[in-house]
Amino acid sequence: MPLVALLSIAACGTSSRSAGDPPSSVPSASPSALSPTARPSDAFDTALHDELIAMLERDQADREGTPQTDSDQERTARLKDIIRTHGWPTFALVGEDGGNAAWAIAQHSDQDPTFQQEALDLLRAAVAAGQASPGNLAYLEDRVAVGKGEPQVYGTQIRCGPGGPVPATPIRDEPGVERRRAEAGLPTLASYLAEMTTICAQDSN
Repeated sequence: MPLVALLSIAACGTSSRSAGDPPSSVPSASPSALSPTARPSDAFDTALHDELIAMLERDQADREGTPQTDSDQERTARLKDIIRTHGWPTFALVGEDGGNAAWAIAQHSDQDPTFQQEALDLLRAAVAAGQASPGNLAYLEDRVAVGKGEPQVYGTQIRCGPGGPVPATPIRDEPGVERRRAEAGLPTLASYLAEMTTICAQDSN
């Protein structure tokens, strides 16, 4: 299943949150501890890149039903440590795939909404600096909103209802959603829902 699909259908049920995620026992870092300027570095960090990629592989295997040696909480805790040391993992620091991996771990930090909000703020700053993906930002914006029970902006958070995929919460200013998705580099909502229809049908079998 594509990474985006795994991140968007957190559960094919009545919730957009990750199915079976236990409550977090990891304390939230303060906003100052997660400063995007903490020990900045423009040098590519191969070891950090490789660690993030390995974290993502375990995250995805976990969601596909293969038990891993670490949990969402532990991966969240490690991402906090990384951010305290380096700031948000930027393209310059860990490459595009490393940045995507960091985003995926933040996307799955539902058990710690305070950290998830802080990660969103840092990702937003990185996107403004051209050092992170606008599409990733759109997904995390919606994830945080849905976690609060608020309308989403881009319609990325989908659940599988009895009749197929539906937005986990209403889409704010729905007539403008296609423009916003295009600006974030996302496919149209119609094509996205068509892809999710196939995935929901597979999951229901």
